[in-house]
Amino acid sequence: MNCQECGKRPATLHFTKIVNGDKNEYHICESCARDKGEGIPGSANGFSIHSLLSGLLDFERVGQGAKQDTLRCEDCGLTYAQFSKIGRFGCSSCYRNFENKLDPLFKRVHGNTVHVGKIPKRSGGIIQSRREIERLRRELHVRIDNEEFEAAAQIRDRIRELERKAEGL
Repeated sequence: MNCQECGKRPATLHFTKIVNGDKNEYHICESCARDKGEGIPGSANGFSIHSLLSGLLDFERVGQGAKQDTLRCEDCGLTYAQFSKIGRFGCSSCYRNFENKLDPLFKRVHGNTVHVGKIPKRSGGIIQSRREIERLRRELHVRIDNEEFEAAAQIRDRIRELERKAEGL
């Protein structure tokens, strides 16, 4: 398979990106990986997956020129422009300092801004039931606030049914 970037050399780096359920596979050569990253494993430079991903994700810049350097972490001094270039933070405070820029980035990369994790199918019945009950309780409060009492009663009954089933698990 040839590189998807240049189309000339064989692709030696293969990775998959899934965003909102859309699966995209990328196949690029060492030279194009160097252009997007810093090097290749085992070479003098070493390959930085952070740099490659920051190039492929085309991080949103704060502005142009000096404006990019104005958004800076108060603790480590890392600028958002530096973060977008290297693809990783300098310290844990960077999350707080760059939080306004991160939500759109996380949404674009992961499809959501809230991590919900995965539940094992065999042993996750209780967890799934609890999540469904929590979701239904939130919906119940909305229905009550909107004075949709018949719908609220149906949701209440569904919650009771799920709670009975959960006790049996």
